[in-house]
Amino acid sequence: MEENKTYVQPPVQEEEEGIDIIGLVKQMWDGRKTIIICTAVFIVLGLVAALTMKRTYTVSSVMVPQLGSSRSSSLSSLASLAGFDLGTANMSSSELSPLVYPQIVSSIPFRKELIYTPLHYEKADTAVCMMTYAKEYDKPTVISYILKYTIGLPGVIMGAIRKEKPDPVLAGGESDNSPKPLLVTKDEEKIMKVLAQNVNLAVDKKEGYLTLSVTSSEPIVTAELAMKAQQLLQEEITRFRTEKAQDNLNYIQARYNEIKAEAESYQTALATVRDRNQNMTTTRSQIEQERLQSKYMVANSIYSEMAKQLEQAKMQVKRDTPVLTIVQPVAVPRKPSNSRAKTLIVWTFLGFVLGCGIVLGKGYLPKVKEMFAKTDTD
Repeated sequence: MEENKTYVQPPVQEEEEGIDIIGLVKQMWDGRKTIIICTAVFIVLGLVAALTMKRTYTVSSVMVPQLGSSRSSSLSSLASLAGFDLGTANMSSSELSPLVYPQIVSSIPFRKELIYTPLHYEKADTAVCMMTYAKEYDKPTVISYILKYTIGLPGVIMGAIRKEKPDPVLAGGESDNSPKPLLVTKDEEKIMKVLAQNVNLAVDKKEGYLTLSVTSSEPIVTAELAMKAQQLLQEEITRFRTEKAQDNLNYIQARYNEIKAEAESYQTALATVRDRNQNMTTTRSQIEQERLQSKYMVANSIYSEMAKQLEQAKMQVKRDTPVLTIVQPVAVPRKPSNSRAKTLIVWTFLGFVLGCGIVLGKGYLPKVKEMFAKTDTD
């Protein structure tokens, strides 16, 4: 009798594939010469970049816009505490949402005004604007020359091939009062691109404050540029908020001046008639005097009423004028915002990572070739 024996095959344990840390460390140790050379090269490049880079300074100012009535502001505060953003829901038609303020800072008129603001540069004896400084005082650095004729070489070649077009000129003279579009020259456009990176306004929707950040190459210039940006922002917000009230004030002021001149003319004419008819009792002289007296009384009554309306219009303009409360004022920075030590560390780290990548790549390259070879045979 044959015994049926069943042989149970032991389970095949799947090989767990993992990262061989010891193998990687050994591979990097074997290629340490490549890593050291690559790191040393990048240390030299980092030293050159750190020593030739322009120092930059940053100024930050925190502002709180005082807008809206007490009721709307209280509702906004409660909504912000609950995590909701009411936006412009509680704002009247005459108010400008703080969410629009960054668009004002990035607008062409705003940046153009900053370009032609006199600033006190160290290289200039007197205050000059950014346009004048860029043309007469600012000299390109060694790094900028290297980047221009290496990475930017195709652009230099294309610029030499293309003919430089002159800046456009609007038709019509200065006497033409019709609306005209804004013109931006090529030089102004270059500086505006720099301002786009160096002048920024951030809005905290929940807390309700504004943060103005300005970066430049000199501490005094940075502070002056931040002060000018703050002033322009205040003027632009004020212009929008008080535009309607200011138009009403201008109309009432013009009408007030007309009525005042008319009342004074009637007063002078009445005094002249009275002096002339002082010893005369004719009916004609009395009628003439009564007519002038009546016109003067009407003009004087309108003049008094217009004077009241003028004062009310002035008060309305003051009432509509917004206020930016400066929580953190502009201060002259003492330390640069970019660090040469950080630049050197970054270059050194990049060199080390690149060296490790080269060493590890050489180790894995035969395995990759073997894998592709197996795929082809299959």
